[in-house]
Amino acid sequence: MLRQRVITAIPLALVAVLAIAVLPLAGFALALGVVMLIGAHEWARLSDLGGAPARLFFALVLGGALLLLWHYRVDGRMGWALPGVLWWLAVSMWVVAQARRQQPVMLPAVLRLAAGMITLPLAWLAMVRLQSEGPFWMALLLALVAGADIGAYLSGRRYGRRPLAPGISPGKTVEGLGGGLVMALVLATVVLAAGGRAGLALPSVAWLLPVAVLVVLLSVVGDLAESLLKRQAGIKDSGAILPGHGGILDRIDALIAAAPILAAAVMRIG
Repeated sequence: MLRQRVITAIPLALVAVLAIAVLPLAGFALALGVVMLIGAHEWARLSDLGGAPARLFFALVLGGALLLLWHYRVDGRMGWALPGVLWWLAVSMWVVAQARRQQPVMLPAVLRLAAGMITLPLAWLAMVRLQSEGPFWMALLLALVAGADIGAYLSGRRYGRRPLAPGISPGKTVEGLGGGLVMALVLATVVLAAGGRAGLALPSVAWLLPVAVLVVLLSVVGDLAESLLKRQAGIKDSGAILPGHGGILDRIDALIAAAPILAAAVMRIG
């Protein structure tokens, strides 16, 4: 499984880097929108929306919402940033509450669908905004999320003893969280150094450190929130489009939670 994950992850990473470095903002927004449409179809499955036509309709409605957001260039406005942060604060509180229960509370399908209609457009807005500020910010986001994921996997396998959220995801450990945080900060430092060598105007380490920690913690919340949805739906993966990883949501669950937090922080200093 690890070998298959690596084989799939390498071309995915290359495609992501090329999209960030090469595509104009409209092309980036369109490519990201396609990813969100696939994610919406999977979200409908996690919400027990039966039948392919109903799931496709949900995805198309979300696609229409993304078109409206792009048409009115909502990503360039400040108004969505604070509600986005408050949304993920509320989700974090829900995840923490569920992690303490042996049997998580079951959410009605309509609430899960509504959450998807908030979460996915919000993530799209955040990543389009980050890309509009310059490729450095999307590179930083990917470095933090990927570092947290890789570090948690390696340190969790080697040193993991204490469960982080046994009621949601028994395999995650406190030690894994610590290792993920360290790896994320290391990769963020590398990206910051590369940006400095390229002559970019960058934030100070004193600004970056607390923001990076917060982004990593929210990436874990995103991972756990999707795990909750999968547990409730009674499925292991959101899909099967990515060998070794599962579905699109299985790959971007941490990203969609982390992006609004980093975007809000960047908009604040902007």
